[in-house]
Amino acid sequence: MSNYIALKNISQSFQMNDSQVTLFEDLNLSIVQGESYAITGPSGAGKSSLLMLMSGLEQPTTGQGLYVKGKQSKTLDFLRADIGFIFQQFHLLPELTALNNVALPLKLRGDKQALKKAMTWLDKVGLSQRINHKPSELSGGEQQRVAIARALVFEPNFIFADEPTGNLDQRSATEIADILFSCCQENNAGLVVVTHSDVLANRAQHVFSLEDGTFKQASNETLKVIAC
Repeated sequence: MSNYIALKNISQSFQMNDSQVTLFEDLNLSIVQGESYAITGPSGAGKSSLLMLMSGLEQPTTGQGLYVKGKQSKTLDFLRADIGFIFQQFHLLPELTALNNVALPLKLRGDKQALKKAMTWLDKVGLSQRINHKPSELSGGEQQRVAIARALVFEPNFIFADEPTGNLDQRSATEIADILFSCCQENNAGLVVVTHSDVLANRAQHVFSLEDGTFKQASNETLKVIAC
């Protein structure tokens, strides 16, 4: 059985001006490694919060998140070593070259092949001629390619992308989507994309919408349900 993430009866609320705002409640979802998912909805609906919850980077108000890896079921805290994250704002270190930005996650893990692997991934995303350029010397599309390479360089089981094409023109957005989906498929990584773009969302195998606290499947397909 594939590794997967399971959210069970997840709710997320916060206080604002002495009142409680609930983004969503009693949400159930399974994210299976090797499959792609898109979450759409208006700004402020809670899409990014949901992404942070399912990646284990934030804790829900109520409910439980599990990471099922092989025959072991663990909390989402154990997921962090197996995920890559891609942000709309790229979050590259400005003082580092493209090569060193991509190599950084591997260097932090003590991988002596960090630079070699980073070179390989920059070649995969079409930036082999730009490895010594710093972020300020790259276009938005090129910076996002670096961010994708950085997220995938250690071959994580899951990739989370928060508006990965939000700051790009249509041509660059299409190129980034092509790279993102093909690289995840090649590496059997689960992909979860939060996006306002219907074009990007419709490339995913499973499409969901989050609006006014309601989370639902946007198509008629049946989500694979996994019993934990």
